[in-house]
Amino acid sequence: MRRWLARFDRSAPPPFVGVGASALLIVLSIGYGVVKGDHVQMIIEALKDARDTAAIAAGFPIASVSLSGERHVGRTDIFAAAGVSDHASLLFLDVEAARARLQAIPWIAEATVRKLYPDRLQITLTEREPFALWQVDGKISIVGADGTVIGPLNDQKFATLPFVVGRGAAAKAKGFLGILDRYPALREQVRACVLVADRRWNLRLGNGIDVRLPEHNVEAALDRLAVLDRDKSLLSRDITVVDLRLPDRVTVRLSDEAARARETLSSDKKTKRKGGDA
Repeated sequence: MRRWLARFDRSAPPPFVGVGASALLIVLSIGYGVVKGDHVQMIIEALKDARDTAAIAAGFPIASVSLSGERHVGRTDIFAAAGVSDHASLLFLDVEAARARLQAIPWIAEATVRKLYPDRLQITLTEREPFALWQVDGKISIVGADGTVIGPLNDQKFATLPFVVGRGAAAKAKGFLGILDRYPALREQVRACVLVADRRWNLRLGNGIDVRLPEHNVEAALDRLAVLDRDKSLLSRDITVVDLRLPDRVTVRLSDEAARARETLSSDKKTKRKGGDA
C-alpha cells in the first residue's frame, strides 16, 4: 500500500484539474442558488422563449388560427389554454398538451388541434350542451348530459332548463328525465326533480304537490299517476303529497284546509245521523 501510494506522491496532477474543479464548484453553486431561490420555472420559460424566437425567425410562427365550434367559451380563453401567443412558434407547440388543456375547460367536451405548416394552426371544439340545472348545498350549477358541472348559473337564458336537486342528481338526471319525457302531461307540471338519499326521486310540481316515487319500477308508478290525473284530475285537487312508493296503493295527503273541511263535513254527518236517530 505504501509503495502504491508513493507512486501518486511522485506523479504530477493532470493539467487543468484546478480550473475544472473551480468551474464545477461554480456550476454547482449556481444550480443550488437557482433551486433554492425557486427560479427553475423562470429559467425554463426563458429557454422556451429563446427556442420559440429562433423557430419564428426560421419561418415557423403562428400566423393564423382557424377556430371552429366555440359558442360559450371566449377566443381569449381558448388561445390561452392552447398556448397561442405572439411569442409561440408552430414548430414547438405541443398539440397533445394543448388539447388536454382545452378539454380541461368544463364547457369543452372534445378538442382537436392540428398544425398546418409552415404557419397555420387549426382548433376544432365540441362544446357540451347545457342539459339541466343542479342544486346542491344551496348552489345552482349548469350541468351537461354526462353530469359534468359546466359552471354556475350566471345567465338567465339557462333558467328554463330542467331543475334537479340533491347529491348525485347531476349524474343521474339524464336517465331519469328520459323516463319522465315519456309522460309529457306530467313533465310540463314538474318544477323540480329531487333525488332522495341517492336512491329514488321525488317530483315537486308547480302547484306545490310533492310526488314520491319508488326506488324501482318508476315507469309503473308514473303510469298510475298519469292515469289518475287524466281520469280523476288528481293533481288538480287540494292535496299536498301523492305517495306512489308502495306498488299496491296510492296514498294522498290533504292540505290543511281540505283536511279541516273534511273533518267538519264528517262531524256534520255524524250530528245529523244522531239527530235522525233521536
